[in-house]
Amino acid sequence: MAQIPTPAFRPLVHERPSIEQSRARLGEFLEAMRRRRSVRDFSREPVPLDIVDAAIAAAGTAPSGANRQPWRFVLVRDPALKRRIREAAEAEEREFYGRRAPAAWLEALAPLGTDWRKPFLETAPCLVVVFRIDYEPALMADGTEGNAKNYYVQESVGIAVGILLTALHLAGLATLTHTPSPMGFLAEVLARPKHERPFLLIPVGYPAPGALVPDLTKKALDEIRVLA
Repeated sequence: MAQIPTPAFRPLVHERPSIEQSRARLGEFLEAMRRRRSVRDFSREPVPLDIVDAAIAAAGTAPSGANRQPWRFVLVRDPALKRRIREAAEAEEREFYGRRAPAAWLEALAPLGTDWRKPFLETAPCLVVVFRIDYEPALMADGTEGNAKNYYVQESVGIAVGILLTALHLAGLATLTHTPSPMGFLAEVLARPKHERPFLLIPVGYPAPGALVPDLTKKALDEIRVLA
């Protein structure tokens, strides 16, 4: 049972680099992130647990509404669990590609060459399944047990996932953001409590030798930034 914390304050620890250092750091970071791609061909080579744990810990530093930190990261490495997840995901994806997806959506996906088959859910050495927590059992201020509502959950978890993907990439690992629809089976397979809802499934590992990715481009700065 969670205890709702009493806020406290302390002096901010902040490093302010020189303008030159800022430009150099951001230049290196931008070039590194330009090399990040979604990968579907993974090596079976194991990934050190401490590296993935450090990336998840970095994700846990994300800002969140009222500091409720409404996320859970389930790290799956067991082959039997990965197989169950793949089987359930492919069942949903067959329905999606065969019946549920609008024609316009399938047309948009066509250049990526994706279909219902998801072998990467088994070949990737680990999966990070991200859950959102809209509320959680808590001891309330009056001493009674109840449900503490979390705020800005979608935004908070999205920010945390962005940090996670960035951290894994900087560690030399490949990732894919996979969203089988619907995702309720993940809570069942992983035996998560009812107040945790699946948000995203992220295979993590090293790219397979010779891995291929779609030849894509990103929008230029002047297409995404507006000076006002």
